[in-house]
Amino acid sequence: MLRKTILLFVLLIGFTLSFLLISDGYVKSTAKDHLHSDVASIPSAKVGIVLGTSKHLKSGQEKLYFKYRIAAAVELYKAGKIEKILVSGDNRHRSYNEPKDMQQSLLALGIPKEAIVLDYAGLRTLDSMHRVKFVFGQEEVIVISQKFHNERAVVIAASIGLKAHAYNAKDVSVSYGIKTKIREKFARTKLVLDLLLNKQPKFLGEKEVI
Repeated sequence: MLRKTILLFVLLIGFTLSFLLISDGYVKSTAKDHLHSDVASIPSAKVGIVLGTSKHLKSGQEKLYFKYRIAAAVELYKAGKIEKILVSGDNRHRSYNEPKDMQQSLLALGIPKEAIVLDYAGLRTLDSMHRVKFVFGQEEVIVISQKFHNERAVVIAASIGLKAHAYNAKDVSVSYGIKTKIREKFARTKLVLDLLLNKQPKFLGEKEVI
């Protein structure tokens, strides 16, 4: 009995690791032709979508993922690559409002208020990508986040027929982002499961075409 239990455990671990590797490979191969790290090389689009993250660490310091995504959005806008910036994130309660934080940071860097659109229901990357097409009416978009996040977003876009190119914001150091990178491996596995199960966003609602 003990031997069977150990064998089942080993098989389960093996299956999990294999699925993690397959999911990671699928995401990378699907997204590779849609990623850009140079402003000059990326096609223009009406809307650039900044994927949400919290502005501050628990220590109170500004989160580098947030800072670099905002900087990338400003760079694209000032280069004339996008006309509108859709900031999509979580707004779970009054003291936590990713879209509002992104809007304020963009305004502070000279982006006009009329160029910023807020999406308060971007609870997950899947929600943000569905909403930019089905709520905000876009058929083509530039995704703005770090490379590892952009890869996942582009795969979601492809699954719903949304044409997406991604602009890679500056990444963080290995030591700074190690926990996030580990979580990302599991997020990719969940993404593949979501696609297989045709997972839908939590909220859609009426159209607000940009």
